[in-house]
Amino acid sequence: MKAGTGRGGGARRRVLAALAAVALTGGAVAGAVVVASQAGAATTTLRSLAEAKGKYFGVGAEESLLTGNSSYANIAATQFDMITPGNEMKWASVEATQGTYTWGPADQMVAFATANNERVRGHNLVWNSQLPSWLPGSFTSAQLQALLQKHITDEVTHFKGEIYTWDVVNEPFNGDGSYVQDLWYNAFGGNNYIADALTWAHAADPNALLCLNDYNIEGVNTKSTAMYTLVKSLLAAGVPISCVGLESHFVLGSVPSDMQTNIARFAALGVHVQITEVDDRILLPATTANLAQQATDYGNIVTACLGVTLCDGVTVWGIDDGNTWVTSTFPGYGAPLMWDANYVTKPAYNAVVTALGGTVSSTSASASASASATGGGSSGCTVAYVPNQWTGGFTANVTVKNTGSAAWSAWTVTFAFPGDQKITNAWNATTTQSGAAVSAVNMSYNGSVAAGASTNFGFQGTWTSSDASPTSFKVNGTTCT
Repeated sequence: MKAGTGRGGGARRRVLAALAAVALTGGAVAGAVVVASQAGAATTTLRSLAEAKGKYFGVGAEESLLTGNSSYANIAATQFDMITPGNEMKWASVEATQGTYTWGPADQMVAFATANNERVRGHNLVWNSQLPSWLPGSFTSAQLQALLQKHITDEVTHFKGEIYTWDVVNEPFNGDGSYVQDLWYNAFGGNNYIADALTWAHAADPNALLCLNDYNIEGVNTKSTAMYTLVKSLLAAGVPISCVGLESHFVLGSVPSDMQTNIARFAALGVHVQITEVDDRILLPATTANLAQQATDYGNIVTACLGVTLCDGVTVWGIDDGNTWVTSTFPGYGAPLMWDANYVTKPAYNAVVTALGGTVSSTSASASASASATGGGSSGCTVAYVPNQWTGGFTANVTVKNTGSAAWSAWTVTFAFPGDQKITNAWNATTTQSGAAVSAVNMSYNGSVAAGASTNFGFQGTWTSSDASPTSFKVNGTTCT
């Protein structure tokens, strides 16, 4: 699509949403609120509990996981009502080659959100990192200013009407409260690039909330006071600033005791506050005591937001411990999220449910803590085998559901053909056949299946005298119904 034009109309959005509903969430009904099935889950979802409090509960997600990991996509669709693209809307992603826009991955994430009755936080328009390789180049300051205006205008226009909040400027401050003297600060001769960026974004979409987003500004400190002073001066100058984002990347036990006080002082200026990128990293290995402290931290974060009317909601920066930036960025640290690497809920999940007014039984809470530490839980499965037959050939689609209380990190489905079928090729699994006996093993992208979730695979083959369907299946050695 040509830069700066519209989205192609409502018909295109409806097609994208329909595709997302079928392909990304296994046909989940848009907006459906389901009973969570992971160990330790409450009788409702995080999104419905938050909505009952007038808040949202969001997640920072990756398009590749939404499209390639059914467990991840199922949780993203059912537990959250706000999606933040982790990288798909950053400048390096949407305009790697100058003048050529690549909107596809970001569009898919918007479609996923639409299909599941979720809003979208746009992240981000102006940052000193993840810039395309052609920047800064040999551009003059005036040219850089024009490029930034064009980038903001083009991207906000492309997504006009589909973004609830934009992180317009990301991480403008150093830890001591001084401005990061980056490409944009230098090109504009100071911090006036911030006011210009907000003004341009507002002109492109007057209805979106416009945020300044930064880390280590969760409590009252030098850096958060610098942000407070900036916001106050922007408001006084009539600049369209409507939101402050508190990233909230914490180390275990470091959630500031004055977080609610800090949120309240920003809200007193009349701006919204959003907690935008929550994770809480643990020095590994995680222990029962660590997980208990992490639960306290998560509960305190949610409670701080609930205490201020203009705190819109909380977004966690990822779903599971197996897919987090923490492990590659902070060696020795990990386990920062509410689901473990097997998609089993952790004590932090239970603490958030409780903070939001939900109820978790003591039995469920104990099961969650045990599963997080050991990967334990009862097993169970169902299999649906759906063939399509013609003379001499067939295809079969196999849907496998995890009906146990623990997630699978990998799966192997075994069965035997009662006829003389021979598999010739397969999808979403690697199949081997010895006589009538067949073994199907997950691919790298679909091995994780949460308790209560499903995965599917299929194959094509030939037959001569009989294409009778198999009736007995095992998953990881457990006989299925």
